[in-house]
Amino acid sequence: MKYISWNVNGLRACISKGSFDELMAAEQPDVLCLQETKMQEGQGEAELPGYHGFWNYAEKKGYSGTGILTRQEPLDVRYGMGIEEYDHEGRVITLELPEWYLITEYVPNAKEELKRIDFRCAWEDTFLRYIKALDEKKPVIFCGDLNVAHEEIDLKHPKQNRGHAGFSDEERGKFSELLAGGFTDTFRYFYPDARDRYSWWSYRMRARENNVGWRIDYFVTSDRLRPRLKDALIYDRIGGSDHCPVGLIIE
Repeated sequence: MKYISWNVNGLRACISKGSFDELMAAEQPDVLCLQETKMQEGQGEAELPGYHGFWNYAEKKGYSGTGILTRQEPLDVRYGMGIEEYDHEGRVITLELPEWYLITEYVPNAKEELKRIDFRCAWEDTFLRYIKALDEKKPVIFCGDLNVAHEEIDLKHPKQNRGHAGFSDEERGKFSELLAGGFTDTFRYFYPDARDRYSWWSYRMRARENNVGWRIDYFVTSDRLRPRLKDALIYDRIGGSDHCPVGLIIE
């Protein structure tokens, strides 16, 4: 099975650029998880033949939002984590599938000068409790824009960005805690030493052209799914967003 995750930075804009159709035609994923769709209900979701579509919208217009397109009809669908403080921004969708739970997640940005770091860290603690509770029932696969470059190898200029949003000690530490809790960063599982593989580039200073990027988009799985993992992918040739899609092949 081929799963793909993509922060589209506005789904309607991404579709209009042709990148969305390019990806779907070339890869034909079994599941496509989306973040930062920036849509409200009725604004033209990407309904594709052969796929079931599920959408979680932020209350604020033009902000956040997630979606999942899946060929396999889920057993159950949950929107959010069941906590009002976190659920009004449309950041989480959970599908229960026969063999595991699948989650698309758009993690809150800590913002400049780490203005939102307390909210971000509380979110991380809540999400870890949430997936651990699910993991007691079935394995978990979650993916999305996690807004953190975990190690120095995961961004081009680690020294200059130390302490900034996405590469603060607090955020990196929370991701380490998550992995220590029984979960696997699938890209690093297959490619522990790979450098210059990024999923996000600033629109400034020709960053993408020069590959000055960050790896902040992930597929993470319960450790016990490792024997079924076949590959982890970064589709860095796909444009249409400041993020590129990432993928997981699992049997």
